[in-house]
Amino acid sequence: MSDAPSVSMSATLAADEALDTRRRAGEQVLAMAGGEIGLPVLPALRRRLAAAADENAYGPVSGSRALRAAAAGYWGRRGLATDPGLVVAGPGSKPLLFALLLAIGGDVVVPVPSWVSYAAQARLAGARPVPVPIAAGRGGVPDPELLRAAVTAARSAGRDPRCVVVTLPDNPTGAVAPPDTVRRLAAVARELDLVVVSDEIYCDLVYDTSLPVESPARHAPERTVVTTGLTKNLAVGGWRTGVARLPDSGPGRLLHGRLVSVASQIWSSPPAPVQAAAAYAFGEPPEITERVAASRRLHESVVRAVAGRLTDAGALLGPVRATCYLYPDFEPLRDRLARIHDVHGGADLVRFLVERHGVGVLPASAFGEPGDPLRIRVATSRLYGEDDERRTAALMAPDPLELPWIHRNLEQFGAALADLTGARTARP
Repeated sequence: MSDAPSVSMSATLAADEALDTRRRAGEQVLAMAGGEIGLPVLPALRRRLAAAADENAYGPVSGSRALRAAAAGYWGRRGLATDPGLVVAGPGSKPLLFALLLAIGGDVVVPVPSWVSYAAQARLAGARPVPVPIAAGRGGVPDPELLRAAVTAARSAGRDPRCVVVTLPDNPTGAVAPPDTVRRLAAVARELDLVVVSDEIYCDLVYDTSLPVESPARHAPERTVVTTGLTKNLAVGGWRTGVARLPDSGPGRLLHGRLVSVASQIWSSPPAPVQAAAAYAFGEPPEITERVAASRRLHESVVRAVAGRLTDAGALLGPVRATCYLYPDFEPLRDRLARIHDVHGGADLVRFLVERHGVGVLPASAFGEPGDPLRIRVATSRLYGEDDERRTAALMAPDPLELPWIHRNLEQFGAALADLTGARTARP
């Protein structure tokens, strides 16, 4: 066991478990660490799942014909014509991404910062992550010039980077990389013969729908794999379903074959009842599109309210165009935080907020940032209510910020920030 890869518990899941322990102990906590979308299941989707409960056969490894056709239609409506035969479904986008890394092989370029599991999955696959910083305001996509330099240096040192993972829109920053950055990324990937794995699970949560995500599959279609799922747009993370769109090219078809072989050794087939519900959802009937639109409005409303409290406290924030995430930088407050609370980095910020105020967030170091910068990732998707009745009310409300429970959550977060910055004394 000494040569097994060293991989820690997922930072988001570990933080959620720690907060749940505090809640069970009677503490009043505000869960703002994990990416769970705290919304109820759409009734029409629940009925589809229940109706398929008797479907207990394995089925095809790559997913049912109906699901793959529905996913192909979903991408087609977004300008990416897709062959259903090149769609692979899995039990969640996380295992699907891991299977992709195994199928591609070699080392993996990851943006810095990026989702907590990309680098960990590369290590589990026996590879090494190649970290490449993002440019300011371009979260989710490594700086193309730095990407070229990093891959060239890695290959000169005898390493074998074969793919680059991007996230559009981005977790943890909530940014959407501009089209020019995506185009340059695609050009560099072609120049270096890299596969692009584009994780687009948040693409339905871009606030301004007139400015959709620019996928690298538009610019390097022969080498771009696109993944998505229903975890974020429809809040069914526990149902575990994800889909991948493989390139319609010679190398893409070879990769499809390897991916299906890897999948056959990991999950046999996605869960059949969930596939039936997912096929319905990817078909995007009116009730699905209406629910996604309502979720998007709710996320934007609460994110902007939390962002306002952060900037009022003196933190720096880049433009947030999507998701339920914020990535504030407290560097302008460094001297004050050190003097008042002996807070010197993101880990100290996290401890202060959770121990004094029950507010759970994650440090930037969890997302691959070197050292311990004064940055944290804040997730707002658990502020909508403690039960489905309140969450449904939040979805339906013309102004969710006026709902008393959301107002209380925002006040708790604001009081924690005020205490942190010394604006006033708040009771621990």
